[in-house]
Amino acid sequence: MSSVTDSVIFRNIFSTPAISSIWSDTQRTSYYLLFEASLASVQADIGIIPRQAADAILAFCHVTNIDFDELRIQTEKIGYPVLGVVKQIVQNVNTIQPGLGEWAHWGATTQDVTDTATILQLRDTLSLISEALDAITSDLRRLCQTHKATLMAARSNLQQAVPMTFGFKMARLLATFERHKQRLAEIKSRLLVLEFGGAAGTLATIKNGRGLECQAALAKKLGLSVPEIAWHTERDRIAEVGGFFALLTGTCSKFATDVKLMMQTEVGEVSEPFYPHRGSSSTMPQKRNPISSVYITAMTATVRQLSAALYDAMVEDHERATGPWEIEWIVLPQICTLTHAALLNTSELITGLEVHPNAMKRNLEITRGGVVSEAVMMGLAPKLGRQFAHNLIYELCRRSVKEDLPLLTLLCADDKVRESGLSKKELERLCDPANYTGLSVEMVDRVLASTHPFQ
Repeated sequence: MSSVTDSVIFRNIFSTPAISSIWSDTQRTSYYLLFEASLASVQADIGIIPRQAADAILAFCHVTNIDFDELRIQTEKIGYPVLGVVKQIVQNVNTIQPGLGEWAHWGATTQDVTDTATILQLRDTLSLISEALDAITSDLRRLCQTHKATLMAARSNLQQAVPMTFGFKMARLLATFERHKQRLAEIKSRLLVLEFGGAAGTLATIKNGRGLECQAALAKKLGLSVPEIAWHTERDRIAEVGGFFALLTGTCSKFATDVKLMMQTEVGEVSEPFYPHRGSSSTMPQKRNPISSVYITAMTATVRQLSAALYDAMVEDHERATGPWEIEWIVLPQICTLTHAALLNTSELITGLEVHPNAMKRNLEITRGGVVSEAVMMGLAPKLGRQFAHNLIYELCRRSVKEDLPLLTLLCADDKVRESGLSKKELERLCDPANYTGLSVEMVDRVLASTHPFQ
């Protein structure tokens, strides 16, 4: 095993069959052949190469006709796989009629084929990403709706802060994933662009000024946009999609981190989806480890690290790079496979997430009223002054912990609180976490309305 995505044991955890297929040798070579067949077809249409040559090239350009052992040998010898593919096309077509195969790859260069194939692989990748995002946002809407009023403690620096609702927490996640869907839509117009310019991008080999006509026809044939100018050493398109994957998986990682923390034995507010022995320990039978979250954390951290390499790959010299380009070959397949796997793990985690409202309620009570200290402070502030009220409640909270007494008991016994004029009933209202969730429910509804699945 040289990579976990190649491992028989691990490959369906750190990758998926669908994404692995996209980044396989077979699919990449298929897209090389699609480029060559499409190029020959459009060039025959506009009279650049003979129709007989185009027909023969099209007939050969199926991946089942490629000798992969020979392609490997040629790639090791040449350094790039495209010329090895072109040689096989030329050799085969020349058997039909000597010299006919020489019309293959007319006016193109290795980078044209490689980059366009990469764009087609990224197009397929983004299709899978889009499907996963739709599943994630659909299930998040359900969680938001179900738990819009489910009380829990918000946490700041891992300490209880103020009350909120679990639906509010999930609505923030939903809104973030919806922004990622917007980013995905925006990126496509900049990413899904043909690269076809010849040796230095100038289309000098296509005579009689027909280069741009050929380029436009090829782009249309492949379902890509026409470039405003060659971009073979301007790699912002690739770096941008890598940055998008880093952002996207960063959100997955944030959610996984929260799940891990909420699954701690002493917290117990959520659990990962259960099925027998999932996340179990080899020695501690009671364990139910947050294994999906663990994998999400590992995969997404790796994506972020690998995506940084794409920014190094932007620093390409002149009109053909001496090394940075190959960085993309190394990291893009891993970035894409890990991203898709992380998204599917996140989707499954959200779909089957077990929510424990009783544990959330229990945890709201463990501070004996401390979680609503801000509410009490703000209730007293108009009478006593905000800073005075803050200092007073600070001391009462310390006593509550030290003496193991409810904050409400200490409030009712305090002279300054009595002088404020607040009644016991009003103090009880202020000390009820259900009365201090702010606009949690309203904000959940606002997110749900703004991200309606049918809008």
